[in-house]
Amino acid sequence: MTPQLITPEIETQLDWKELIAALEEGHSAPRAEIEDSFLYRRGDTLLSRAAWIDGMGALVKTATIFPANSKKGLASVNGAVSLFSDETGQLEAMIDFHLVTKWKTAGDSLLAASKLARRESRKITLVGAGTVARSMHSAYLALFPGAEFTIWNRSAQAAKSFAHDLPGTRVADSLEEAVREADIICTATMATEPLIRGEWLQPGQHLDLIGAFRPDMREVDDEALRRACIFVDSRDTTLAHIGELKIPLSTGVLSATDIRADFYDLQSAGFSRANSKSITIAKNGGGAHLDLMTSRYIFRKWLQQE
Repeated sequence: MTPQLITPEIETQLDWKELIAALEEGHSAPRAEIEDSFLYRRGDTLLSRAAWIDGMGALVKTATIFPANSKKGLASVNGAVSLFSDETGQLEAMIDFHLVTKWKTAGDSLLAASKLARRESRKITLVGAGTVARSMHSAYLALFPGAEFTIWNRSAQAAKSFAHDLPGTRVADSLEEAVREADIICTATMATEPLIRGEWLQPGQHLDLIGAFRPDMREVDDEALRRACIFVDSRDTTLAHIGELKIPLSTGVLSATDIRADFYDLQSAGFSRANSKSITIAKNGGGAHLDLMTSRYIFRKWLQQE
């Protein structure tokens, strides 16, 4: 078997609705085995994430995080994705790292929004003006055509650049006002202290929390968690690993039973909004099993074009 080298050019063939259908189908397969490993050298990190799903195959995604790269005009996060055959264990494809990461991350939260956000949602506030927020702008439009976007960022200039690149996006001066008026709030920041306050939240809102990935990171405060119905993509990759939930669980603000469902509850309809007035929060942990499901979708689209 000659491994396929899958390049970003395939992105023109990808579709957000197809991807979330593939992710939902992937969670009807046997539960994934997942494992992460971290190596550190001063401020740099080597992260390897592995997943194996019986019937789907295996994947290893390795990321290098070198924060000083930004001073050299280089991407701070790089890596490689290896997809292996379920039947033979042979390497089937090397898939562009940034392509998989973009579609997995945004697809994860889009699947949550498809189940939890009110269908009539039209006002979307993006908190953070980076690459992930740009992906979410595209993803949300697939489910909520005609949505009105508001962008807030700590750096006003970055928010203005975002709005310039994506016409029709309004820059918010006040984060509180932008949160209060939104149907959907999406956070994609590097915050270690909560940005979103529970007292700002309104009945019927949905929040997609993406940014926090380390034990010391949070984007919403305790009051927001108390007021909301909380969902996660995977209990295994969020509760004990990400500060957004790990900290309030350790202090007694939350208990494990406060987590309503994860994506493995999709088949039983457990991952759903209770009523139109509920405030829902979905925490995106982005485990390697989601990289595997996303990579299988991309690989299938690659083979279809040949």
